[in-house]
Amino acid sequence: MSQAPDRAAVSDKPPPPNWILQHPAYQQMKNLEVGDSAQLHAAFLVYMDLAEVRRWKEVSYVKSPELQAVLLEGREKEGAPIQTVLPLPVHRSVSHKSIRHVLDRGFPVLLCAVASDSTLVYQRMTDGLVTPDPPAGPFQDVGRRQHRKRRQQHSAAGGRR
Repeated sequence: MSQAPDRAAVSDKPPPPNWILQHPAYQQMKNLEVGDSAQLHAAFLVYMDLAEVRRWKEVSYVKSPELQAVLLEGREKEGAPIQTVLPLPVHRSVSHKSIRHVLDRGFPVLLCAVASDSTLVYQRMTDGLVTPDPPAGPFQDVGRRQHRKRRQQHSAAGGRR
C-alpha cells in the first residue's frame, strides 16, 4: 500500500523563485517578441485563467504585429466557436483602431483588463451596437400614468378630510 505524501512537507516548500518566468507557456509567449513586458505578463495571467481555471479548449497565443501584443485564441467549450482575447494591463490605453484590428480577425472578441493585483475583468466586444437583453426576473412595468393616477387619488383623498 502506498502512502499519501505528507501535506505539511508539501505545503512548507516555497514555490520556485520566478515560477512564471520559467513556465513553458510564458517562455513561448516571450519568444513572440512583442516588446511590452507588462502586456506579456497580462497575456500569461489570462492564458492561465482560460486554460487552467475556466478550462477552455485549444487555448493558443499569437502575435499581433500591428498592436505589438500577444492575443489569445480558444474555445470556451468543445465545439464552440473560436474566440480572440485581447489581454491588456489596466494602465494601457487602447485605441479604436486597435480594437478594429482585433475585430477584423473575424472571431468574437473578449477584452480582458488585468489589474496589478491579478484581477481579471472580461468584456465582450462587438462590431457595432448591440441591443441589451431585457432584464430577467418578475419585474412589472409600471407606466407613468399609473404613478400620476395614484398621486391624484392620494391628493384628492387628503383634500376631502
